[in-house]
Amino acid sequence: MEVAFSLQKLAAYKPRRTQKSKQTLDTGLPLLEQGAYASKGEAGWDIIEKLALAALDHGKTDVADKCIQILSDKFPDSPRVLVLTGIRMEATEPLEVALRYYDELLEEDPSNAAVWRRKAHVLRQMGKVDRAVEELSALLDTFYTEVDGWLELADIYLSCQQYTYALQSLSHALLLAPQNPSHFLQFAETAYLAEDIPLALKMFLQTVDMTDDDDGDVAPSDTVPSGITLRAWLGVKLCTHKLITEPRSSSSSSQTPAPATSNLSALDNLSTERLRTAYLDIKHKSPPTSESDLIAAFVPLVK
Repeated sequence: MEVAFSLQKLAAYKPRRTQKSKQTLDTGLPLLEQGAYASKGEAGWDIIEKLALAALDHGKTDVADKCIQILSDKFPDSPRVLVLTGIRMEATEPLEVALRYYDELLEEDPSNAAVWRRKAHVLRQMGKVDRAVEELSALLDTFYTEVDGWLELADIYLSCQQYTYALQSLSHALLLAPQNPSHFLQFAETAYLAEDIPLALKMFLQTVDMTDDDDGDVAPSDTVPSGITLRAWLGVKLCTHKLITEPRSSSSSSQTPAPATSNLSALDNLSTERLRTAYLDIKHKSPPTSESDLIAAFVPLVK
């Protein structure tokens, strides 16, 4: 695994008891116990790193400790191992202990962006949101291209309902990774929460445009929307419905113009058709006839 990418994954780590994590644990344990990882070269060490995280996901700290010790012996003072050690501390030690550990690492090497982000994560866990924002802001002043740092900063602002600051942070992520539709979707959903409906609609449509396969054998209108595309179409429907039923919502703090009435009606009809197509495919039964019921039916489906 490429070092920079691995550090980014470690910096963003959050415990999750997913099926994928359980599979990593189940397949990795025999390799650890038999020592078979050693014969797999670089891939073997990646397996041990992933196994350590999966073990922490499922409370198997003894397994995580074995993995970290193996990696520490093989790669002493590796930035990846140092961050992994900190994540292990976060699992069972008081957060103050992990915070001191990250502070010590940053004193030795302030260029380790992954450690900086782990420190911000710990501060957030401790309820010290202002300090977490300060740490992330300082990080991004130094390492502007840390896209995940901007996303995490936006998430903090979002959790505090500071939507304007969240949108500002997300705008940096869009500039740095303009090819990633999930960032556009996140921006659109945040704009909707900020009640800038014209801006939200514009970004939901951008997400649809990025994820609908115009180059495929089947026309987008004949496909069944799913994943990010489905979530974006739901956003389009929410926006058009609000703009039609609540004309005041066309006011935009970003000065984004709302579509003309004829275009708005066409978008509303198209988004309804897309949602009905997806509902029929998912539920194998006719979708609700009323718009409000159709929208309500999709909220749990796209979470």
